[in-house]
Amino acid sequence: MKDSLFKDVREIERVDDALQKDYSTRQIVERVWRENLYPRRKLVILALVAMLFAAATTGLMVPAIKFAIDDIFVARKMEFVYYLAGATFLITLIKSVSEYISKLTMGYLGNRFIADIRISLYEKLTYADMQWIEGTHSGLFLSNFLNDTNFIRDTASRVIIALGENLTKALFLALAMIWLDPLMSMIILLSMPPAIFFMNRQRGEMNLATKKTLQETGNLSKLISQTLRSLRVVRAYGQEEREIKRAKQAIERALEFSMRSLRARSKSGPVVELLAGVGFSGAILFAGMEGAQGRMTIGEFSAFLAAAMLLYQPLKALAQLQVSLQEGVAASGRVFGIIDQPQTMLEPVDATDLKLDKGSISFKNLDFAYEDGNPVLTDFTLDIPAGKSVALVGPSGAGKSTILNLVLRFFDPTKGKVFIDGQDISQLKLSSLRAHIGLVTQDPILFDDTLEANIAYGSRQIVPGKVEKAAKAAAADDFIVAFPQGYKSPAGEAGNNLSGGERQRVAIARAFMHDAPILLLDEPTSALDSQAEEKVQKALSELMMGRTVLIIAHRLSTIKDVDIICVLDKGRIVEQGTHDMLLASGGLYSKLYKTQFEGQGEI
Repeated sequence: MKDSLFKDVREIERVDDALQKDYSTRQIVERVWRENLYPRRKLVILALVAMLFAAATTGLMVPAIKFAIDDIFVARKMEFVYYLAGATFLITLIKSVSEYISKLTMGYLGNRFIADIRISLYEKLTYADMQWIEGTHSGLFLSNFLNDTNFIRDTASRVIIALGENLTKALFLALAMIWLDPLMSMIILLSMPPAIFFMNRQRGEMNLATKKTLQETGNLSKLISQTLRSLRVVRAYGQEEREIKRAKQAIERALEFSMRSLRARSKSGPVVELLAGVGFSGAILFAGMEGAQGRMTIGEFSAFLAAAMLLYQPLKALAQLQVSLQEGVAASGRVFGIIDQPQTMLEPVDATDLKLDKGSISFKNLDFAYEDGNPVLTDFTLDIPAGKSVALVGPSGAGKSTILNLVLRFFDPTKGKVFIDGQDISQLKLSSLRAHIGLVTQDPILFDDTLEANIAYGSRQIVPGKVEKAAKAAAADDFIVAFPQGYKSPAGEAGNNLSGGERQRVAIARAFMHDAPILLLDEPTSALDSQAEEKVQKALSELMMGRTVLIIAHRLSTIKDVDIICVLDKGRIVEQGTHDMLLASGGLYSKLYKTQFEGQGEI
């Protein structure tokens, strides 16, 4: 992309923004007031009062200049010096204290606003529908959480100051000018409407440029996140230059849209300055003619000129308000677009706690599809008796993982219901439902915390010795105590300080600690070598005792002893029975088992 300072690169493509939603400026302002400022209205009032004092004292400097020149330097009234010196000190003191209070209060309100936004974002991401979360790249969320909110903070600071401090200063200075000479004041003030009109015309250009800048920053975050996760593959296949090229394109696009925003913002200052210069020139011409004919004293002229010069900066800031505001509106559209994302996985108003008796699970006539027209489950029905272990096997895409997701109510079926001990789980409190279910996945999720904290994750009360007991039951205690810090050792990012088998045993220890009567196992040994699998399988056998267990099995040799094996194909159960029964039937299970056993491939 060629360097371009003064014009846009017209051939740049525009693509849809996955997170952007359109809100009007009025909607954003009203929402910020209603949700963030009105609850802290006492601080807002304090800031406004301080601004009024700061603006009023700024306006009082104008008559002070007039009296100083006319009464002291011209009329030689020496007794007036003491009064003026004292008044000037008092005015300066009030102005300094008021500005400190107003800036500190407004600064806090701006930063508090961003803190509130980030908390709302985090809450939304924590409770949002899994289908939406999994369908949106994590890099976009990171960019939104860090970059977009900082953009709003910077814009909010400029806008609040422009609306508060500059508006009140402009008002008092304009009143001072009118007190000195109404006609000359109108000459200067009439130059501002054209400037404000020009700023309004820049609003749309600024809004679009900012939206695209933030979008490209999000795309860059996606690329960086993806590259860091896939760096081994990138290097193994020699694709470093390809990824650098993609990053360069994203950065260049972000630069172009940033320049469009910068050009729109840069136009505002010179235009306002030019129009203000026209007004000042007219006022000076008028004042010179008035002074030459003796209708204006030198003190009046000097004070008026000082007021005009003081008025210039706040008026310029106010004229630029529309342009600056659009940056915040564009960023807010992305942030509020996430916060306002509709949530379908909701608890009923009259949701009840799960009253667990034995722990039976029933699936009744389930249909489910992640996308319309592409069913994953069709009329799926299965009863799992309490205390029994059931394994789900079948080709990839048969719907095995979806069934586990439905039990945890990460998703709702498009048709049919799931029952636990005869209770429709869609009518239960989610916290109560999930408190009775333990989960061990193929890729165990460990947090960047101590091993002790990872094992105790999800347990509300930690009884001394219980973590160690859970670790011993999961065959994890031996390698944990071998670390220099023992249970206080860090697991590392995503558990990178541990081997695959060690991570899995920590996850099993967590399930022991959770001590839920229903257990879901999602291919917990498929990624392990034979030695690690043996240890993990032993720990799992201990964990499964006395619980209702639903297992997704990848290695069929690990499920020989389960009570029931259900063979799925294209979202339906095509076979059901024990290991020996299914082998003898010569159906799909038998073919899958023989394929694995003979080493010709895997499911």
